[in-house]
Amino acid sequence: MGIRSLGGLLAAKAPWVKVFWVCLFTMGFPGFSTAQEISFIKDVAPILKENCFACHGAKNPKGKLDMTRYESLRHGGTKDDPIATGKPDESYLIDVLKATDKTRMPPKESGDPLPKEKIKVLEAWIKQGAKLDKGLTAKTDLMKELRLRWKSPPAPEKYAFPVAVTALAFSPDAKKIVAGGHHEITVWDVESGKLEKRIRTRARRSMAFQFLPDGKLAVAGGRPGEEGDVRVYQIQGTGKMVNGVAMLDGVDDPKVMVKQVLENEDEVLCLALSADGKKLAAGGCDRLLYVWDISSGVENAKLEQSIENHADWVFSAGFSPDGKLLASSSRDKTAKVWSLATKESLATFPDHQNPVNGVAFKADNKTCYSAGDDRQIRLFGLEGDRAGKQVRVAGNHGGAILKLAANAKANLLVTSGTDNLVKSWNAESGAALKSFPGLTDHVLSVAVSQDGNLVAGGAWNGEVIIWKAADAAVVKKLAVSPGQQLTSK
Repeated sequence: MGIRSLGGLLAAKAPWVKVFWVCLFTMGFPGFSTAQEISFIKDVAPILKENCFACHGAKNPKGKLDMTRYESLRHGGTKDDPIATGKPDESYLIDVLKATDKTRMPPKESGDPLPKEKIKVLEAWIKQGAKLDKGLTAKTDLMKELRLRWKSPPAPEKYAFPVAVTALAFSPDAKKIVAGGHHEITVWDVESGKLEKRIRTRARRSMAFQFLPDGKLAVAGGRPGEEGDVRVYQIQGTGKMVNGVAMLDGVDDPKVMVKQVLENEDEVLCLALSADGKKLAAGGCDRLLYVWDISSGVENAKLEQSIENHADWVFSAGFSPDGKLLASSSRDKTAKVWSLATKESLATFPDHQNPVNGVAFKADNKTCYSAGDDRQIRLFGLEGDRAGKQVRVAGNHGGAILKLAANAKANLLVTSGTDNLVKSWNAESGAALKSFPGLTDHVLSVAVSQDGNLVAGGAWNGEVIIWKAADAAVVKKLAVSPGQQLTSK
């Protein structure tokens, strides 16, 4: 099971999550009257997006009906215009939404029929003339327009339930640890375990953190199936103090959110920084890898390459020590290596036969570690007749390996998995070093301090443990969802 299967896992392991989101949606849904003026972009387009765009999007739309633009919606695909202006009872769109046979839309295999309240909104809009709002054109990309208009909610003051820790990072001086929350990033003091800062984000969840050479924090994440981004935050500042915690606005304050490097239609899942700090890479659900030159500062980031080297979501990326190569792993069950100079694929490693969730180079620039759902840490070659071939199996977990992190300075590899464990390995020999126990749920994220002295793991149940790398002694246990308490002692 890959890390990007988090949504399915959440539904299976924590049924309250579905209830939680339904409640949030219901609370924010205004009362409706057919007498009120219906806005296409505010009232109608969100219904179409949630219920129709998956099958009738711009790419390979069923029945050749693309509903993501008003123009193509009214064109009708293989059928005529599905809307009879002013006449909802004569509109094909309403007919299929109300149907009880196999013609019903959304189709029965997709779930329940569209609620009557939402059908009434569509009927009222058609009766009122099926008009577009001022400022929109028939060619407007509705997915993009809805994304631009969407406003992120504030994080809860106190969490009713813990949030899975999908991203974790130590500050460069190892005195702080940063964790992902619900529409926020939280900053904790390592020594005291005190929550020091809460930074509001547009992204619902963070999937990867990377501290840049100037101390700024690059964050990859987004809203699953909705949007994704890479944004850079200045987290050193102070904000309004609430109960002793500094509150920073990473959505609307340009002093906090200093740069948006990437905007996508789905989540960005990984980040990588070259050893010299001059290149930043990211990958995610669009199957692409992006590489930026940030040698003049991230504010002046220049996109150098967009690499299409995988057939499915990209889960991880890592630069070679010399900065000439980029390794990546994917849900397509492969790890790959790309030459940044020649812009060619150098090696493909398919031996995992399962989603590959992590990848990291050895110091020799000639071999790579990869790990994934098959529980194995494997080493594969990049040159000559060894290119794309297994050199050896370096180690394993008792469950799927979800994350692999490397620290060249300390010659460490660190892995985490569904066996609730974090493990460390000698990056040169692959020899097992330490096992870090104590977490009681799947470990979704790991971090190693820059000096290699500390290791941290973040779990499904919102808990984080920080250990000493040398002897696996516990430094601190944290519940990183504000308002929650540790469930494991």
